[in-house]
Amino acid sequence: MSAVGHFNHKPSAESDNIGSVLPPSPPVSAHSIRSSMTLYEHGDYVTTERISTTILKEEPMEVESEVVEEMESSSSVVVELPKPQTRRPKGHYRLTDFIIQRTLGTGSFGRVHLVRSKHNLRFYAIKVLNKERVVKMKQVEHTNNEMTVLEQIQHVFIINLWGTFQDATNLYMVMDFVPGGELFTLLRRSNRFPDPVAKFYAAEVALALKHLHSLDIIYRDLKPENILLNADGHIKVADFGFAKICATTTWTLCGTPDYLAPEIVNQQRYNKSVDWYALGVLIYEMLSGLPPYHQAEPNHMLLYEKITRGPAYIKWPSAFHHNATDIILKLMESDPSKRYGNMQHGAGDVFAHPWFREVDWSKLERREITAPYLPRITSDGDASAFEAYPEDNAANLYGLPGPDPYGVEFPGFEYANIDAS
Repeated sequence: MSAVGHFNHKPSAESDNIGSVLPPSPPVSAHSIRSSMTLYEHGDYVTTERISTTILKEEPMEVESEVVEEMESSSSVVVELPKPQTRRPKGHYRLTDFIIQRTLGTGSFGRVHLVRSKHNLRFYAIKVLNKERVVKMKQVEHTNNEMTVLEQIQHVFIINLWGTFQDATNLYMVMDFVPGGELFTLLRRSNRFPDPVAKFYAAEVALALKHLHSLDIIYRDLKPENILLNADGHIKVADFGFAKICATTTWTLCGTPDYLAPEIVNQQRYNKSVDWYALGVLIYEMLSGLPPYHQAEPNHMLLYEKITRGPAYIKWPSAFHHNATDIILKLMESDPSKRYGNMQHGAGDVFAHPWFREVDWSKLERREITAPYLPRITSDGDASAFEAYPEDNAANLYGLPGPDPYGVEFPGFEYANIDAS
């Protein structure tokens, strides 16, 4: 796919200011924007203009294994980070609390709408999932799991779930509206990111992963499409359809093929370290424009063979800084016991790596470092970063009375009095 824009910057060496290396850029266009909705097609979901599809196979069992994650650097100096925010109380909502503005994305289960609250006038995104389709495509567990996981999370770089409800036909998830669109779109417009820009986004993703892992949550679907940009340019990790509470190990074959760790490809037990492997893939893609094992013609068998052979066979662009190459190699280490993020010092090894030397982690998590790209947002409800979709009268079909044979499958989604004023 050819890019539709660029930064007019060549990849650069490390900078002491990772927040000021880009000039103002054109706004992210509506081109190739997807919603943060998980889109399944008979067990797989296909991403828009993506190198490969996301796959899912059910897991047969759970196996006990310990994962040690301590926030220490490799020099045994503790890396001080702000304490996690307190858990957000779950709200109680009904459809009549909102004015539906427009569709932000569509998929096999339903669609995502931009809505405005009648009470506080704030904008939100509501994911609407058709219960019959979820059941028939055997995604009940993953849908319930997404809600359970998101209810436990409150972090500055992770999308918020404010509440859920259901009616006779649909499930509703009230979430943040993140107006800047996907990092994927920005990357394609830019061809590739300069080293300090990739470092900025990678550092924020690393903080998000560290927080998830501290709650024993494994994410399993890291990629540029699932990283959204807020109005201030900072990230929000979205789409938790494959996330799972996992204190030990798991077996599920799921994720995007380009981002799968070798132990997933080999259908072995794996732990949260697969997220750190995916961070290595993400860094490579941000710096080069394509994932490390990219193929012009998709061939999953050849891709999986390359993944299992390991990063020693990656072709490295000459423009890569040596520290960038080193951290990618350490994150994409084929042996999980030697992979950064999964050793004695846990995430501390990642944070203490020389590539991140100039990052002030505490200031970054407080969003005190200016983002390298600021989306052009004209108003609070500006959704111009998202593609326009036919509305198809969808919103008028929500909340209608009728039989409800599938409601029992989703006990965590409370029933709301849809017709109440």
